[in-house]
Parts: sequence; C-alpha cells; structure tokens
Amino acid sequence: MIPVMNVQRQYASLQDELDKAALEVLHSGGYILGPKVADFEKQFADYCGAKYSVGVGNGTDALVIALLAAGIGQGDEVITTAMTFVSTAEAIAQVGATPVFVDIQPEVYTMDPSKLEAAFTDKTKAVIPVHIYGQAADMDEICRIAHAHNAIVIEDCAQAAGAKYKGRRTCSLGDMACVSFFPTKNLGAAGDAGIIVTNNEDFYKGCLAYRVHGSGINGAYTYARLNNQEFDESKIDFHGNLPKYYNYLVGFNSRLDALQAAMLSVKLPHLDSWNERRRQIAAIYNDKITNAKITKPVVADYNEHIFYVYPLRVEDRAAFRAFLEERGVTTGVYFPVPMHEQACFAGLGYKHGDFPVAEDLAEHGVTIPMFPELTDEEIQTVIDAVNAYAN
Repeated sequence: MIPVMNVQRQYASLQDELDKAALEVLHSGGYILGPKVADFEKQFADYCGAKYSVGVGNGTDALVIALLAAGIGQGDEVITTAMTFVSTAEAIAQVGATPVFVDIQPEVYTMDPSKLEAAFTDKTKAVIPVHIYGQAADMDEICRIAHAHNAIVIEDCAQAAGAKYKGRRTCSLGDMACVSFFPTKNLGAAGDAGIIVTNNEDFYKGCLAYRVHGSGINGAYTYARLNNQEFDESKIDFHGNLPKYYNYLVGFNSRLDALQAAMLSVKLPHLDSWNERRRQIAAIYNDKITNAKITKPVVADYNEHIFYVYPLRVEDRAAFRAFLEERGVTTGVYFPVPMHEQACFAGLGYKHGDFPVAEDLAEHGVTIPMFPELTDEEIQTVIDAVNAYAN
C-alpha cells in the first residue's frame, strides 16, 4: 500500500544527523528546556520573520496558552472556522471562552472573510483563522476586520509551517501564531511538540509564564498586566529560592523538551526543500489527474501552498476510497465532522445547514498520498488509480 503519509522515510534520509542530535541530548543530562530549546526557538522565530517564539508541549497547548496570555477567558467569544481539527475550538472552550464559528471559502477552504463581520459581538476578543491543508487564510482582510473590532488574531498554523501569504511566511501575519510539530506535519518532531510565535513582548512573557505553572518573573509581570496593576521587578523577591516555586498564574506543565528541539533543529534547514517537493508533487497531480468526477485543490493567487495534504472532492467518498484501496493506494479524510456538528459543542445551538461549505467538504473531502519522499512510480500509481475511478 502507498501510504497517505510516511515519517520513516524522512527519518531514514537524516538518520545519522538525527541519531547524533538525540544522543547529544541524552548524554547531556539536560532534558527539559535549556540551550537546545532556546536555540530552536530563535531559529524558528528567525525563519518565520518574527521576534519571539515559545516552545511548548504540543499544538493544542500552544493555542490554550496563547489565548490565556492575551487575557481571554470566561465570558469572552473567539471566532474560528467550522472546518478544522477539534484542537482549535477545544482550546477556546478550555480557557472558558465560547467558540463562534464561521464558514469557509469554496475551493480554497480557509476562513471566509465575508462571513466574519456578522460573527462579531461586544464579547468577541479574538479570531483564530486556520491555515488548513497548508494554505494560508486571507490574513490581510481577516486582520483588518478583527483589529477594527479591537480583537486580536491568532494564526492556527498546525498544518502550515513554511507556507507563505503575499510573500510573507505564516506565523508572522497575526498577533500570535501556534504551530504543531506532530510527527506527520511538514516539520515534525519525534513526538508531541508545539510552539507559539509572536512579535508582542507582553504576549511572549505571558506564554513563557503559562508554560511553566505561571511562575517566576514572567508570571509576576503577566499577573500585573492582566490585572491592570503596576509592575516593579525590583520589588520581586524570591528570598534566594528558585523562581519556579513562586506562582502568580494557574499555568501548565507544557515545555518543549530538549530532545524534540534537537530533532527539529536538524530538520528545519530542510523544510523549504521538503515543501518545494510537495509543491512539485501537487503540480504533477494537478496536471495528470484528469478524472472529471474529481475536484482538485485550488491555490489562492496570493499564496504559496505547502500541501500538508493534497485534498480532493468526490461525490461518493466511500466508493472512491474503497476503489483506491483495491489498487494499493491509501486515502485519508480531514475532517469528517465540522466543529458545529461535534457532540462536544452541541450546547452552542448550531444546526446542520448553518455552514454549508464546511459541511460539504466534511462529507466529500478526501486526501491522497502526499509526502516529499514519494517516488515517481508511486505518484504515477496514485494518478492511474484516481483517473480509473468511474463511480
């Protein structure tokens, strides 16, 4: 079977470097935060064209911590897209805020800015656009609308590390950005890992505090900021004890570990070439998939897509998947249930039909194999199978 994704091939291509980096960490005895994490945080911030980044345990924690660092919580509303992984909306609910959904644009599948204005209320504090499948949302328009309402914008870049919008990298387009380094992502760790990127020093300090139990100087500073108090560092006295024992916020134990940072530091220099290979494969698919029953993905004029997945639309998805499986081609579905129809959000009062574009994609969307190490022979096998489908 040709898999939808394959992390083993990428590891094999960098095995000596990755093994060496892992052993250096294991021999060092420094496993949590430390210089390896600090180095990668700087590398990734520089790569994105941003000032700061904060490594955390995973992409979901990144979203939760970013929201808290912005002071968002009980009684607030946060607008996001109905078509995303649950983490996006889950993070909003976890800080006590209410998720508010909007539909996606046809063809490109990102947040529809034309639907955004109507979703605002006086409780709206943030917007989280999702760069789904590796394609950036229309950030200029989204930021214009959000900032006019005094709301911040947090990019969900879980699937879009390295993508570009109007020549600028994702993670540098909003007030904060959150990335997942889940192993199958374009930039994947050897386990769970995530990062928050920002140009805002206040948000940066808040994220630093929340990832380590709300402690230390950053915790004290953020507590004062969120409670509209003056902050005087000279008056903070830890009495000779470790700052981590002085907690000002109810935070988390969500730290990027040194092993994952070391793996990511090895991989980051290869990210652009891997993404370029994904675009090359997508171009081959675009050119050679000629089946009229299949709708191929569209790239917005202002975007440089990185094709985390290659999404198709087909009327009878189950039949299509079974047909390809018989021919040795694995397929995937991202995502079969839109957020407003998830059981965990039933209390929000949405119903089927509220977001028809997201609902259509959830019912008919399917992905075919996409990863940089696909061989030419495998690519042709996928194309032949797709073109042979006739249901």
